[in-house]
Formats: sequence, structure tokens, C-alpha cells
Amino acid sequence: MRHDGPFLGTEALAAGLVTRYQLRTEYTALYRNVYVPIGQEVTPVTKAVGAWLWSSRKATVAGLSAAALHGSKWIDAGLPAELNRSSRDKVDDILLHSDELWDDEICTRAGISVTTPARTAFDIGRRKGLTLAVIRLDALMQATDVKTVEVETIAARHPGTRGIVQLRRVVKLADAGAESPQETRTRLLLVTAGLAPPSTQINVYNAAGQFVARVDMGWPQWRVAVEFDGAQHWTDPVQRTRDIDRLAELEALGWKIIRVSSDMLRYRPGVIVDRVRAALPR
Repeated sequence: MRHDGPFLGTEALAAGLVTRYQLRTEYTALYRNVYVPIGQEVTPVTKAVGAWLWSSRKATVAGLSAAALHGSKWIDAGLPAELNRSSRDKVDDILLHSDELWDDEICTRAGISVTTPARTAFDIGRRKGLTLAVIRLDALMQATDVKTVEVETIAARHPGTRGIVQLRRVVKLADAGAESPQETRTRLLLVTAGLAPPSTQINVYNAAGQFVARVDMGWPQWRVAVEFDGAQHWTDPVQRTRDIDRLAELEALGWKIIRVSSDMLRYRPGVIVDRVRAALPR
């Protein structure tokens, strides 16, 4: 019988779930004594669970691994797993922290000790790179509904912690409404250009109160919206048809839609800002 998911080899052998031959031929070592089936996709969650098992179930899953266990998206599976424990001996593909954790900064998920969403936000929001930190906090906020005031409470407990100045900026810029890293980048572009922070995931209704569409971000009081169009909006014929109909309905209701592509965001950000400024009232 195939043993799914990360497991400790010694435990599986002792329980008779696998033989030594099966362990050698059907499974691959994720960490020392931690195995997964050959060919199984190794996700950030897989790494988080495997690293916790490697610690003999004694460490607390932290950082991006904690975010993954809380349901965050957009985490690079190539990054090492992260644990918090007193011993920080070096291990390949596991990043060990020995930070002070208060009792209410730890919770359990599926029996695994993990930093709470607020503590996780405190940790990942302090890491170098403002834009990336906001992207990660956006994703965590959407996955867990953690509130900025909860993160600020954790920050107040640990004054002087490295990266705390950036964290305060990240918390002010974060928005749970972002549904992709590119939406976060688009929003940050507009805010850093001096525009008022847009509302996110705005539901638009017609005069009869019927739902028409939801737009990524914008200023409903002026009926101006900014939409990030992923690749499927350009390559999928069915999606393209829906987009055309949707855009016509929004424009009929008086909305101005500024559409953004990854190419524009990377190479022509000034064009996006200029178009939004032109659409908004002076």
C-alpha cells in the first residue's frame, strides 16, 4: 500500500506500512528520515509538514511555511521550509529561526504547531523587499482574514526587532482584496505615484440592483476602475468574449476602465499612472 504525503521512514517501517525495499525504490528523501512518494509534487505545504516531522514534531512552523499552512498562495516552492526552535544547527533546505514566541503567537493546524496568522504576518512583513513583503501580506490576509491591528499588536510586543520600520509601512499598504501578485504591484504603483489608495474587489450593480461585474480595484465614487488582465484574458477566446461584453456593460453604466497587462506593468508603468490620472477628476 502506497504511503502518501511526508512521513518518517523509521515510523513507517516500525508500523509495517512499508518495507526497506519499498522505501528505497518507491520513495525519495525530502529531509533526513522524511520521505515522500517518488513523483509527488513537493509544494510549500509538503515542505512545511516534512520539516516539522524532521524536527521530531518539536519545532514550530514559521515564516513562509506557516503562511503556506494557513492557506497563502503565491509562495515559491523552491524556497526552504522554515521552523522556529531553540537549536539553529544548519540543515539543507530548512531555514531555522530561534525567535521569541509568546504563547498566543502559536496555534495548531492539523496537529502541527505553527505561528498564528498575526505572528506570521509580523515575520514575513519584516523581510527585505517592500513590494514582495506587501504581496506576501496581501496573500496571508486574504487567506486568513488577519487584521492589521493584530499585526500591530504583535509589533508592539517586540520593539526594536529587525525590519520593524518596514513592517509598519507594509501593514499600511497591505490589502486583503488583492487576488494576485500583479494586482498588488499595480495597486502599489498607483499609491506610490501619489494617487489615493483604490478600493479593491468592487462589486458593480445596475440601476435595478442587479450584479454586473466585480472590478479589481478603483474609485467607485468616480466610477474609475483598474483591471489587471492576466494571460488568459488575451489567449482564451471564451474569456476574451466575456471581457468584451463585461467592458461594454461597465461603460454603459458610466465606468472608465484602465486595463493593465504584465508588459505595461514591467516596462511602461508611467503609462498606467498617466491613464489613471486622466480618468480621475482633477
